[in-house]
Amino acid sequence: MLKNLVVPFYIFSFLLFSISSCKSPQKPVVEIAKKEPKILFNLPADSFYVETELVRKNENLSDIFLKKGVSYNQMAEIVEATKSVFDVRKIKAGNSYYVFKNRDASKSIRYLVYERNRVEYVVFDLKSPIKVIAGRKELIRILDTLEGTVNSSLWNSIIENKASPELANELSDIYGWTIDFFGIQKGDSYRVYYERFVVENDTFGIGRIFAAKFNHMKTDYNAYYFTQGSVGEYFDEKGNSLRKAFLKAPLQFKRVSSHFSNSRMHPVLKIRRPHHGVDYAAASGTPVYTIGDGVVLKKAYQASGGGNYVTIKHNATYTTTYMHLKAFANGIQVGKRLKQGDLVGYVGQTGLASGPHLDFRVFKNGSPIDPLKLQSPPAEPINQKYKVEFLALRDSLNKVLYSK
Repeated sequence: MLKNLVVPFYIFSFLLFSISSCKSPQKPVVEIAKKEPKILFNLPADSFYVETELVRKNENLSDIFLKKGVSYNQMAEIVEATKSVFDVRKIKAGNSYYVFKNRDASKSIRYLVYERNRVEYVVFDLKSPIKVIAGRKELIRILDTLEGTVNSSLWNSIIENKASPELANELSDIYGWTIDFFGIQKGDSYRVYYERFVVENDTFGIGRIFAAKFNHMKTDYNAYYFTQGSVGEYFDEKGNSLRKAFLKAPLQFKRVSSHFSNSRMHPVLKIRRPHHGVDYAAASGTPVYTIGDGVVLKKAYQASGGGNYVTIKHNATYTTTYMHLKAFANGIQVGKRLKQGDLVGYVGQTGLASGPHLDFRVFKNGSPIDPLKLQSPPAEPINQKYKVEFLALRDSLNKVLYSK
């Protein structure tokens, strides 16, 4: 019987070959990419249960920890460890905090992270001995260019271009002596070369504007940031300072509701009489700034006219008055010296006023003049010893401002 089971070698080899050739083809090896670990505040978030909450109104750090099951003994250690790192009294309602819980049955808290702002945070490590560490997220600096056309306002144009509204404020400051932003036209355009900061792939804010071109009523107004000596400011293409003795307007991005006139129908009294100022319509509480250096000459209330008002003497020639203020800025008193751009008060409708606005007046040698026609001499131009350096920088920046 055994002899019948013996298979000649050549037959065995044939069978083996046939079986192997009938096997299904080998599947290619698929490499599975390793999942990148999730890092949050330099902590391995994947190793914990992470909860995110907002600080509630009137909630303090102790409330948060005790609510999360931290003992009073631990709380005492936390307070002690925090003293040299973070003032716990400065915790703000609405800010986020993150609770890292251990992935075990206890689900006890290992870390609590409080975000002070978009960049800064504080880590509370509850493993004994308790440690408190101040941290900062990576801040990436990006050089960027923005251009756009004005349809309604500079602010809206910048928002429509998905850029930071801070740019509108900065451009308003740079051109505050050159362009009246209450009079910008539809079709005006701009191009800005600036730096912005990004945190976690999101724009955190803007830094310096290095150069700008603003085309207003078909005329280019260029600005270049240049440091001569230790002081940096903005100059035009010829090296003249854009900073002048007075700002063009004492508040930002509002409309002129009434012009300088020798015969205007008063909105409250319903009689015609002179209006020797400019009314800027603005929301109640809008900040009002002095247009130039000076000394507070008057701070008073006029029930039958300007309501709360401040008069500032700038020099032997010019004084300015800010009327209908809702409130005065802190520290505003007769005799106080102010710098250009210092806060004077807030838009209101005190006195005879039909709505919130600023009645702004300018006097030259004691006589009222139209604030919108105020001529102001420029500040010092580029010093001759820096002229070559400035012109080289200007030409370099023009390649950005005028590139296609």
